[in-house]
Amino acid sequence: MNRSILQDRVSVAGGDLSAVALAKADDPGRPASTRPATISPLQDAIAEVLRQGESLLNSLRDEDYTRKLPVVFGSTIGGHFRHCLDHFQSLLQGLDADEINYDHRQRNSRIENDRAFALTETNRILRAFASISRPFLDCPINVRSKVNYELDAATLIGSSVGRELMYAVAHTIHHYALIAVMCAVLEISVPTGFGVAPSTLQYHARGMRDSSHSLVGNVYEPLSSRQQPKAA
Repeated sequence: MNRSILQDRVSVAGGDLSAVALAKADDPGRPASTRPATISPLQDAIAEVLRQGESLLNSLRDEDYTRKLPVVFGSTIGGHFRHCLDHFQSLLQGLDADEINYDHRQRNSRIENDRAFALTETNRILRAFASISRPFLDCPINVRSKVNYELDAATLIGSSVGRELMYAVAHTIHHYALIAVMCAVLEISVPTGFGVAPSTLQYHARGMRDSSHSLVGNVYEPLSSRQQPKAA
């Protein structure tokens, strides 16, 4: 892959973001935003979805973040959120390795058990993606992921950096929808539109939604008083 167009290389090594990204994330003397002028809509989408996560985490109590819910097979909000960050981290790792491997995820248990640490990692990942040069999004990259239950070998296909950013956003929205249901069980409100695909929000904004159903992302009342959420 041609790396000459990558002005701010981003990687993850040993569980930490690269020195470039860390410097931008941790230097208090830097302005709050480190986004280049040529930021892309894809990077805006990543920033939006990660900030939605930040907003939710800031509103949660630590015990709610780690509470196991039998109704969703004993999973936790923290577990789903960690899974989302895993994919963003795998993507960042792949930028330097010339191959994104979604099977080799970090699965850092601290992210799913420590809400404050999850917020810190979210902020670092957000800044790392913002530092990527826009032309780099068009670069081809290989992607490896196991998709067959019977075969041991993981499938390898060609993709682009931008396409994988798009996948990471869609994957996160899918898990946010599950988190929204978990928050409803706990009677916790979530940000407007949380866990709802942008195309679904647009569809409903055009007045094509049945008024008798509630959006998954608008969880502002106890689950017992709500209709069954529609899939996004």
